[in-house]
Amino acid sequence: MKKKKLISILMIIVFPISVFAYSNQVIIGGETIGIEVHSKGVYVVGFYPVHGKNIGEEAGFQIGDIIKKVNKKQIQSIAELNNFLENEETYEFQVERNQKTVTISFTLEKEDNILKTGLYVKDQIQGIGTLSYIDPNTGIYGSLGHEILESTSFSRFQINNGKIYKAEVSTIKKSQDGITGEKNAKIDQNDILGTVELNEVEGIFGIYENIPKKEPLEIAPKEEIKSGEAYIRTSIEKDKVTDYSINIISIDDNSTSKNIFFEITDKQLLEKTGGIIQGMSGSPIIQNNKLIGVVNYVIVENVKKGYGIFITTMLEEGDKILQ
Repeated sequence: MKKKKLISILMIIVFPISVFAYSNQVIIGGETIGIEVHSKGVYVVGFYPVHGKNIGEEAGFQIGDIIKKVNKKQIQSIAELNNFLENEETYEFQVERNQKTVTISFTLEKEDNILKTGLYVKDQIQGIGTLSYIDPNTGIYGSLGHEILESTSFSRFQINNGKIYKAEVSTIKKSQDGITGEKNAKIDQNDILGTVELNEVEGIFGIYENIPKKEPLEIAPKEEIKSGEAYIRTSIEKDKVTDYSINIISIDDNSTSKNIFFEITDKQLLEKTGGIIQGMSGSPIIQNNKLIGVVNYVIVENVKKGYGIFITTMLEEGDKILQ
């Protein structure tokens, strides 16, 4: 049986246990948003040669390492790292690797009179997604329905902070079976919509700055979700948000994130996108005029089909901001 390929468009219990009390009505999204997140530390994403040697790799660095400290000084960004590394000498690096701390003694070298590390590094990620919901009572929003991954190590990106911005769809690259398309968007970094506080398996969450005055929609508990007709709300043309028909094939209570298996049936959407495209992650799923979930994965071999996560799962995770 051929395996389906999917892509994504330490808890300590203390007493008393907090009870999440998310709203039973939220403002529905569907708008494309720009996303920018900054990391806790500096990610090692590759190596380059210095004097013909891979000095970073030879010192013991690995792709996916997160540089947390140099000579016991906290490092949060590439700028801080560059400012600290001033001399051709040996430094003690503390990196996080697979949730463990690893210490690396590393001697920098000069080439063409420039001090070099031999490390390609990253401290931020930018992209687009779809706004899922805003809780009108708390201002907490959710998006994506899955985590943001660091692309070289495929690990969950550890965020220090971030922002979401207003964006408009500019072009669409259609999906076809075996190849997932994408939407491109113009991001207005002068129009900040909110913060990014959490990057979790269930999505990204933060505080929305100016809650729009829209009629909220009721939340459906997962027990009410049925196979059959439903809609996804998303934007594929500038800032226009539209409902498109889908058919829910099955419901899975046991999965952590792939709960609603569906197929796009809307002819207009299929004509424009070919199926589910990257950037559509976070699109709300509506059934019987209630919000039931959020689009989060596409099946690459059959791009008309994909998965959604229960909205109640996202709301529970988003409420952790209040703690």
